[in-house]
Amino acid sequence: MPIYEFQCGKCKKESEILVRSSQWEGTPCPHCGSTNLTKKLSVFASSAGNDDSGPSCSGTPSSCGKCGTGKPHSH
Repeated sequence: MPIYEFQCGKCKKESEILVRSSQWEGTPCPHCGSTNLTKKLSVFASSAGNDDSGPSCSGTPSSCGKCGTGKPHSH
């Protein structure tokens, strides 16, 4: 199931909720419980090519800037 972004019509807060794409209507707001949610247009991040200007590997997996980016590197 994908994660969608919603804005609540009652409390005006934004939330990311894991729901089926065709069955999101009636999903309650996690902040106030209202079912008056509006699905927002989500912007996703992508990286094309081998751009090495991003984060670098620190050598420690728990604080590594490249772990999880899909870019090959080693520790």
